[in-house]
Amino acid sequence: MSVTQNIQNIRSQIPENVQLICVTKFHSDELIMEAYHVGEKTFGESRVQEFLPKRERLPQDIHWHFIGHLQTNKVKYLIPGVDLIHGVDSIKLLETIDKQAQKSDCVVNCLLQVHIADEQTKFGFSPDELTTLFETDFLKAYPNVNVCGLMGMATFTDDHNQVRKEFRSLKKLFDTIRQNYQSDNPNFKELSMGMSDDYQIAIEEGSTMIRVGTLIFGEREY
Repeated sequence: MSVTQNIQNIRSQIPENVQLICVTKFHSDELIMEAYHVGEKTFGESRVQEFLPKRERLPQDIHWHFIGHLQTNKVKYLIPGVDLIHGVDSIKLLETIDKQAQKSDCVVNCLLQVHIADEQTKFGFSPDELTTLFETDFLKAYPNVNVCGLMGMATFTDDHNQVRKEFRSLKKLFDTIRQNYQSDNPNFKELSMGMSDDYQIAIEEGSTMIRVGTLIFGEREY
């Protein structure tokens, strides 16, 4: 199937309130432009060195999301020019983004990454750690960061019950934080969870953003 058909297929399965992020890591400009011409304008990259040249070459009205693990020393290359950073997984990274945004005189949209998977290789705040931070109103210290919600990655497993349980726990945490600590912040509304293998479960559990690459573009070309 073509990229166009793949997108039409996914679009037919997701509600209007769920944003599709087309993950373009290791995919060619030609494939990306095929998605663009179907009307997709939001693309996700996870490697800074791949993102920068693509941002220069491809149409300027594309909304770029950075969805990978971000090292602090790479932050300066993303700002300004990235619409949303999905994986803010530490206070140190949050501080670095805020400082860089101040230098560029802009506000950067971010999601805080929560570690929900039964895997040590995944990154993120623990749910308890994040709740404690919100209790202290910690975001006041970062005026150049706009935290729009949470992000999480489920365990890579065929056990759909486990995946569902992890997504459900993240949605519960998101609701608790929004209700108790962010009720006066209309921007805190995004829950990024779900990829090619599990996006349907994620949507059922309350995701507002899904990050889909393989189902759109096929296997990656390394």
